[in-house]
Amino acid sequence: MELGPLEERLLHALWACRSATVRELIDDCDIRLAYTTVMTTLDRLYKKNLLNRVVEGRAFRYSPRQTQEELQKEAASKTIRQLLCSNAASSLPLSYLVEAVGQHDAKLLEELQELVERKRRELRGRENHDV
Repeated sequence: MELGPLEERLLHALWACRSATVRELIDDCDIRLAYTTVMTTLDRLYKKNLLNRVVEGRAFRYSPRQTQEELQKEAASKTIRQLLCSNAASSLPLSYLVEAVGQHDAKLLEELQELVERKRRELRGRENHDV
């Protein structure tokens, strides 16, 4: 899911403090924006199912639905699924992934290989167990 810079900034602030009202974000988290701007942006994040909110007095208290790591994992998984479901030959998207990882960091490429081997062993174990 694509987030704008302000959405990302407010989401990071909520991850840091775990939950907050608009006023608390403005006063305690050094958010120098208009109250209505923060309120509207948090409402958008809520409608994108990224935040929970509960009524607290005349305001809402917002909290993230997921950790930063969970959101990153979900976004990466979605992107990879889209790549694998593209019309390209089945091995082509995988080669894109390997190329991108290799260009970023050779050590990550080794870690990717270890993860693939671990998953392969796990799947073989399931197959043997199911038989």
